[in-house]
Amino acid sequence: MVLVHGNGPQVGMILLRIEATRDRIPPEPLDVLVAETQGSIGYLLARTIRSASAHPHQDVAAVMTQVVVDGSDPAFARPTKPVGPFYSEEEALRLREKVGWDLAPGAKGWRRVVPSPRPREVVEMGVIREAVAEGHLVIAGGGGGVPVRRGRGRELFGVEAVVDKDLTSSLMAVGLGAERLVILTEVDAVYRDFGGEGAEPIPHLRPEEARDILDLLPPGSMGPKVEAALAFAEATGRGALITDVDHLGRALVGRAGTWILP
Repeated sequence: MVLVHGNGPQVGMILLRIEATRDRIPPEPLDVLVAETQGSIGYLLARTIRSASAHPHQDVAAVMTQVVVDGSDPAFARPTKPVGPFYSEEEALRLREKVGWDLAPGAKGWRRVVPSPRPREVVEMGVIREAVAEGHLVIAGGGGGVPVRRGRGRELFGVEAVVDKDLTSSLMAVGLGAERLVILTEVDAVYRDFGGEGAEPIPHLRPEEARDILDLLPPGSMGPKVEAALAFAEATGRGALITDVDHLGRALVGRAGTWILP
């Protein structure tokens, strides 16, 4: 098993501290913040899982994961990935004016948005593959991975962006030949007319159906999850599941959640 986690709220918390101390402490770029949260969240997850594990000989380790992106990706011109806390419209407009952030409205308020280029390659895939082959549980790709671009030879350069964790999860799952991809989120399934009076869960989607609804889904939340699940199903011929923690057991046997089928 490979566990991938998000880090949006944690990066947002650090960004708030950076803004509060900008006059005294040099600010850090987003790639460094992703690396920092990979370490802190990975530590908490590894410690907790190890303490609760029924397998005393199974190691649990967090791998600092870099993900290569294309510097010419059009996402750099269209920031869409939400990070950090929610703001009122008044506070969002003030931050846009004062700090120069891009902010966008959502269901719970306004939130900062940053570029989210597509992941092309996981730099540490060989290490992850070897650890999984030995039966260890690996925490990797945290926050979508530290975004980097390639230079000459083995050179890597950090990029001021955030990679979508769901797309990185799918890329890793395909590369590892995973049995299935499971994406856990805040709702129990993908919904038609989500938030509307006629909202209804979708139990399963074939690839053509998934592509048809992609444009109707929020680009910074459920959209990438369906896109990631679709990519895994088409690349491997295996199913991908989208659900929440409370419904996971029932969803794994087809009684809840949304399955993207090959």
